[in-house]
Amino acid sequence: MSSRIVRVFNILVAIALLLLAVATYYYAWRPLPQVSGDLQAPVSGPATITRDALGIPHIQAASVEDAIFLQGFVTAQDRMFQMDGLRRFAAGELSEIIGPGTLETDKESRRLRMRRMAEEHVRTLPEADAKMLAAYARGVNFWIETHRGNLPIEFTLLRYDPRPWSAVDSILAGLQMYRNLTTSWKSEVEKETMLDGGDRAKVLELFPSRTGQEVQPGSNAWAVAGAHTASGKPILANDPHLEFGLASVWYQIHLKAPDLDVEGVSLPGAPAVIVGHNRRIAWGVTNLEFDVQDLYQEKFDVRTGRYEFQGKLEQARLEREVIPVKGQTPVTFDNWVTRHGPVMAIENGRALALRWTAADPGSFQFPFLEINRAGSWDEFTKALSRFPGPGQNFVYADVDGNIGYHATGHLPIRRTYDGDLPVDGSSGQNEWDGYIPFDQLPQSFNPPTGLIVTANQNPFPGEYAYRVSGGFAMPYRSNQIRALLKAKNGWKPEDMLVVQKDVYSSFSQSLAKHVVAAFNAKKDTSQKNAVDLLRNWNGQMEKGTPQPLIAALVFQQLRKAVAGRASPKHAAVYEYQMASPVIDRLLRERPKDWFADWDQVLVKALNDAIEEGRHVNGGNVGSWDYGKYNELTIPNPVVSKIPLVGRYFNIGPIAMSGSPTTVKQTTRRLGPSMRFIADLSNWEQSLNNLTIGESGQILSGHYRDQWDAYYAGKSFPLQFDKVEAKSVLKVSVKP
Repeated sequence: MSSRIVRVFNILVAIALLLLAVATYYYAWRPLPQVSGDLQAPVSGPATITRDALGIPHIQAASVEDAIFLQGFVTAQDRMFQMDGLRRFAAGELSEIIGPGTLETDKESRRLRMRRMAEEHVRTLPEADAKMLAAYARGVNFWIETHRGNLPIEFTLLRYDPRPWSAVDSILAGLQMYRNLTTSWKSEVEKETMLDGGDRAKVLELFPSRTGQEVQPGSNAWAVAGAHTASGKPILANDPHLEFGLASVWYQIHLKAPDLDVEGVSLPGAPAVIVGHNRRIAWGVTNLEFDVQDLYQEKFDVRTGRYEFQGKLEQARLEREVIPVKGQTPVTFDNWVTRHGPVMAIENGRALALRWTAADPGSFQFPFLEINRAGSWDEFTKALSRFPGPGQNFVYADVDGNIGYHATGHLPIRRTYDGDLPVDGSSGQNEWDGYIPFDQLPQSFNPPTGLIVTANQNPFPGEYAYRVSGGFAMPYRSNQIRALLKAKNGWKPEDMLVVQKDVYSSFSQSLAKHVVAAFNAKKDTSQKNAVDLLRNWNGQMEKGTPQPLIAALVFQQLRKAVAGRASPKHAAVYEYQMASPVIDRLLRERPKDWFADWDQVLVKALNDAIEEGRHVNGGNVGSWDYGKYNELTIPNPVVSKIPLVGRYFNIGPIAMSGSPTTVKQTTRRLGPSMRFIADLSNWEQSLNNLTIGESGQILSGHYRDQWDAYYAGKSFPLQFDKVEAKSVLKVSVKP
């Protein structure tokens, strides 16, 4: 009897495994892209899509339009679910496929009018931009239409098919990046809240509008002239810091057609190369951090939507938003839009309307194809001149040995205010006076030092002709990059990886020295072990060591202390992004009107930090591990929910080195989103790697084949002329 039970059990297990194998093949293996053989497509002439060992597509097409069409096609092959999620997140349409858990996210996107903005921008696109976006959309839609019933597993699990792609969706992808890099209006509300009942002078010190703030995300980019390199030609490096995600933020691509030969990274959902090189130039970007959002307090009648402007009543436009919610009835809400923009909040009889450069009519253009084809500094800056935003620092190098820098974007001219707090919207005295002219933005070409470094620090001179306000980073990262680059000559491309993964924090080391000095001054031995650890610490924010964790916890306690001193009722509102430069300055200057005894404040901060740390890390401070505090997990947004096996498709949990004040800027949610290094002496020696992999499909060999190199700070050759083909898909003209 027992042997029969065992036999039946074994048969059932075998059947279950067979069914699992069949399901795995059908739902996860079968949707993998066709990368070899022949394909008929609506192109104007024959083309090839060659993939290298990392699965990077190298497209050779008969025309630029065909190349962009095939870019849309291959990106959809590898990233269709990511692309669909991106446009849904931007438009406020996630709840339709996920349910009520994303309703608040959708509401904020709807309040910002993201889809409505994209639809308005489509109508004013320059003809060349519209043609390019249309070609990309046709490529995406060709993939969708030829893969109905054979979609990536996420669509099966969520039980829906993607709708056709359009130019509006590509603009939504661009607007979402714009939103990620320029959202500052919430900080205005935060600052205003702290002013309520707080010490005005001290609160304003916590929010320095001109001297710099440590805000995220951040990025690094630099160019080194040939005088400092082994080859005698420039080297350019770029590592934008953005939120981690599965799949990677960027998609690597090589586009080749008559009058086009460009390689680098693209934004899934948008055409062309965003960061990369062609045959003559290379370029990288960092976020400019200039404030391009303002909140206006409207004298607003919530019953009628009428509001006052310059002594007259105007009528706000009422837009009704209907959000489909999976498994529930749709949610409806009304959105009022004034001359300044959508009303983001109505409280205590006032309405706060948001003006944002991204919403200005005609402000969306997409000059990246022009950038991709530029062959000189003049052609490059001409293309940049019509880049509306998000405001960026562009770093440049060319094969002739030149290096350059130019700030870009539509940056509002404010005549009467800085834009760091909500302003009166009724008087008409706080309107923008156009944008700062492109040729008056910060720029540099072949500086005498032979170095250009941008790490989100403020690039505007002190006596600049226009008001400057923004979340500019304190120069911790830029100073360290410059110091490292000046320390030697003879730089090679692979050497730049050492700079990109540097985790020295001058801020944290300085903080540690202040703590040690305070304990010495007070002759306090209560935390001798912790103080001894900090005493000779080198400031390296390395996983596996206790000192960075001690410094991070002390910083948190000091942040609470200064926020509580400035605004006792609202201290919890003040969060990390602006605290490090404020605390850095306060510890150096030690003003008595803040604290009479700064040493005592530091002693208390360390005591409280150690007490907090012991609850999680144990009593032995010497065994603490910063990596467990700075631990990263990147979940697959859908597949991770599958019981038992889903977690195997996540990244982490894994210990990370670095901090918000190191060149390798890392937190539990963001870090370098790719590492690009261009060698202007030999393109084949250029390097690039993504965070995880080229594909978003879980059974692809390129789902996470770049992660180990990324984590170790290594990289891969960026093949250009000498492509080692692992597969070739021949594309012929569809009859």
